[in-house]
Amino acid sequence: MTAPALPAAALVCAVAAIWIGAGPAPATIRLRELLVRPVPGPVVRVARRAGRRVATIRAERGRHELWRSAVIELCDGVAAELAAGRAAESALAEAAAALDERVGAVLLTEWARGRAAGEDTAAMLDRLAARPGADGLRLLAACWRIGAERGGTFGTVIEGLAGSLREEEAQRREVASQLAGPRATARLLAALPLLGLAMAGALGARPLAFLFGTIPGAICLVLGLGLDALGLHWTRRLVTAAQTTR
Repeated sequence: MTAPALPAAALVCAVAAIWIGAGPAPATIRLRELLVRPVPGPVVRVARRAGRRVATIRAERGRHELWRSAVIELCDGVAAELAAGRAAESALAEAAAALDERVGAVLLTEWARGRAAGEDTAAMLDRLAARPGADGLRLLAACWRIGAERGGTFGTVIEGLAGSLREEEAQRREVASQLAGPRATARLLAALPLLGLAMAGALGARPLAFLFGTIPGAICLVLGLGLDALGLHWTRRLVTAAQTTR
């Protein structure tokens, strides 16, 4: 190669190197091709069901939190109204009316329905205690029966119950904060198979075609999903047991 041709060859090599370096890597191209392919119907259905299940669990958890907080507020309100000199029934009505309307309306409606059917207040509270998060109403019902029979220190008893429920709720939240790390780890481990599918697609494999197009792949898919769901269920059971205070 002559001396004048050397700069031209170097320039061509530099342009080629820039073009190769600026372009997407082969793994990136394969991953993009994998992502733009139509998702199989079973995957879409499973994803939709999982999304609905997650939304349902979050809504249930929110209702539990709402009722637990409302029961504590109800006990505080009843104790304050009794200390102000109100009768027990009036104190309960005033305290229920001051709650979040999603709870207060239910309490007042069920109370009116129970009174129309001849049900006493303690029985109504016992019945409402079956709602998730409202188990503190069962203790309030027991205090109500004692107060109806003995009177006197009824307000002090309700105030003590409110303090006990508040301490229990603080303990539950402390346990929940301690379990936040293990929960996040379990969710990350459950999502790792999706990362594995993406990596396999980037390396040029066809994981979805294997999982949904072959019998061994279908067996692996069913076993993998089953073990993943079992692990999440087991983790949830452990967390629930750790959060149980009574």
